[in-house]
This record gives sequence, structure tokens and C-alpha cells, in this order.
Amino acid sequence: MAQLKITQTKSGIGTLKNHRETLRTLGLKKIGQSVVRDDTPEVQGMVRTVAHLVTVEEAK
Repeated sequence: MAQLKITQTKSGIGTLKNHRETLRTLGLKKIGQSVVRDDTPEVQGMVRTVAHLVTVEEAK
């Protein structure tokens, strides 16, 4: 299964509560932190919600 490397690039401060909770659900707490998640429809939906706060690339 493909995996995605998700990196937080902007702060969640001042965003909607839903966006902050989505960052936490993905496992992101700090700017510059990265996590690797399986490429599932659920994760893609979360990434789409906070796309303006994160960058996504394919994990190797």
C-alpha cells in the first residue's frame, strides 16, 4: 500500500476548530513535523481539509 509523508508547514492557530482537530488526528503538533500515513480515503479527506496547512509527498 502506498504511503504519504505529511508535513505541517503552517500553524493551526486562528483556524477553525475542525482544522486543529484534524491536525491532531493526523498526529501533527508542530510546524515542520512530519508523519507517514497509509494512503487511504480517510487520510486523503483529512489532508484535503487542512491542505492549506500541510504539504504532502509520497513516502519512499
